[in-house]
Parts: sequence; C-alpha cells; structure tokens
Amino acid sequence: MRIASYNIRKAVGLDWRRDPLRIIRVLADLDADVVALQEADKRLGARPAVLPDELLYDHTGLRIVDVIDGPSSGWHGNALLVRDGFTVHDAERLVLPGIEPRGALVADISGPEGDVTVVGTHLGLRRGCRQLQLAHLRDTIDERAPRTIIAGDMNEWSPRIGFDLLKDQFDLIVPGPSFHASKLLAPLDRFALGKSFRHQDSGVLLKGEARRASDHLPIWMDAELVR
Repeated sequence: MRIASYNIRKAVGLDWRRDPLRIIRVLADLDADVVALQEADKRLGARPAVLPDELLYDHTGLRIVDVIDGPSSGWHGNALLVRDGFTVHDAERLVLPGIEPRGALVADISGPEGDVTVVGTHLGLRRGCRQLQLAHLRDTIDERAPRTIIAGDMNEWSPRIGFDLLKDQFDLIVPGPSFHASKLLAPLDRFALGKSFRHQDSGVLLKGEARRASDHLPIWMDAELVR
C-alpha cells in the first residue's frame, strides 16, 4: 500500500491564494491508497472542510473518512482519506495532551493486504508536549502497534532525537526535508511504521504544483504487510 501525509495549510499556497483544486491535483500526483492530511479545515466558526468531497473523489478516487457530524472533514484539522478497495471498520478521535489544542485520528482499515491501523496526527510545537502526545498515541494503539502506521506533521526539527518513546515498536521513516516548500530546511513530516510492515520506498513529492500549493511538501511511503 502507498500512504501519504500532507500538511495542506488550509489549501493556502505560497502565493497566498486558497486553491483547493490545486491541493487535489497534488493528491492525484501522489496516487496514494491512504492519505493523512493536516490543517484540512478552516479555523473559524464550524471549521468547514477545505476540500470539496465530490471534486476530491472525481480527481483522486479518495474519500474522506467520516469522523464528525457537521461541515468539518476531520478532527483538530486532521483528516484521513482512503481509496476504493479499502474499508474503514472503525475510526476514533483522540484529544492529545499539551498546552495547544491537538488531536489525532485512529482508523482500523482492511485492504488487499489485510487489516491495518492508520493514525493521522499533527503534533505540538514544544518537544515536552510532543512526548506526552506520542505516549498517549502509543498507549491508545497498544496491541495494534505491529500493524499500525502513524503519519503526520511531527513538528520535530531534530534529525536525531524526539522519538525514543516509539523506537521499541516502530521504525521511524524520514522521507526527507518537507518544510519549508520554498527552501527545504527540516523533515517535519514523517511516518512511524509498525514491525509487521516492510518499508519498500519513500520520498518527498518535489515536482509540479506541490512546490507552491502549501508551505509543506507531501511525503509518501510504500509499505508491505509481511506478518
């Protein structure tokens, strides 16, 4: 399966235009089976969704996992998208600890290779809060860890530290620098891959409209479920 993660900054590009269709075209270029989005809703009022459902499906074949009643497409800005052929059996919203309002989505999904759990999240700006948030995710996932992929904007600038809480159960996959789109400085966007998966390939989408559609570049990973 191919999984992607993308902080779309509410579809506001480097030209300061809000262009949902541009984001959708970037998602089509990724050709992923499952996508974790961050900053997928507008901030004010009822937090309406940025990406129109019908246009998203028509261009990408992806559907938004329904986790909340109302106009929002996700939870604390997080949204999960899945392709036809993948069935979502359960989706859970998590409130993550810390001084900022942060959350995560946890979805149990079955696909051609079997049952997997996907977590989409956007961690906090302070490392102390991120540690609390990672511990909460680890405890929530519990025995599902071997078949779990965590995807998101991890907000960790260091290439060496920050993920010790996960290392016994997950392999950290760092596709490359993904922020800032105009000048690549840090690998803020990452995956944590459960031990039942084999990492096949991964990367950062550098071509085309991805270079101006958001301040982050999307990352992708191909992984195979081996046990």
